[in-house]
Amino acid sequence: MVVQSNARFGLSDRLEVHLDHARMPACNGREKTKGRSLNVMSAIKKIILVKAKFLCLAHALIIAMARVNGDPKYISYRNGYGLNEPVQDLLSASGINLTNSGGLKELEQFQNYFSDYKIIVYDCLNPDRGIFSGNSLTNKKLYLPYDVDSGHYNVITNLKAAMAKKYICNAFDTLYDNSHKCDKAWSLCTATPPCAKDQSKYCVTCNTVSQ
Repeated sequence: MVVQSNARFGLSDRLEVHLDHARMPACNGREKTKGRSLNVMSAIKKIILVKAKFLCLAHALIIAMARVNGDPKYISYRNGYGLNEPVQDLLSASGINLTNSGGLKELEQFQNYFSDYKIIVYDCLNPDRGIFSGNSLTNKKLYLPYDVDSGHYNVITNLKAAMAKKYICNAFDTLYDNSHKCDKAWSLCTATPPCAKDQSKYCVTCNTVSQ
């Protein structure tokens, strides 16, 4: 419905206005942030600053995967060495084009390609502002902070420390200051994410026998 400037409203009429604002990622630069410094967090090893000026999303994913897999090349990758070949191999194998951007479309494409990982992107170091969360149930999670001002992706190595939160809900990757009981956990063995097994049997995830 289009409301004209000369439209008349009665006193009993109700007008509702809804405004949605989304900060869309588009990788195109180097890191620069407001508030808590990424450089400071990097110095205490909570954040890895991706050194590549271009293709930073692919670089960040390669570094994050190397970390969760215990890859011996991880130290070199986090220092910015030896990444050109694996990044080009990734883009060639996946067919994903990052020439113009690394936005939501590309994140979805990477998530579909990496079914064994879950990609989670936050608006820089704002724990309450998630930009993207993949639909995978895997425990291999790749946490990336995205700096909207510079259009740059980096890698989070310690989520709770980087976000200054005490607790994390593994089912929804949501951070809390106080303890949290997840309603998506198993009612008996409390595993999160839910391990999708019969609760009357042994749960491998949390090493518990349901009663």
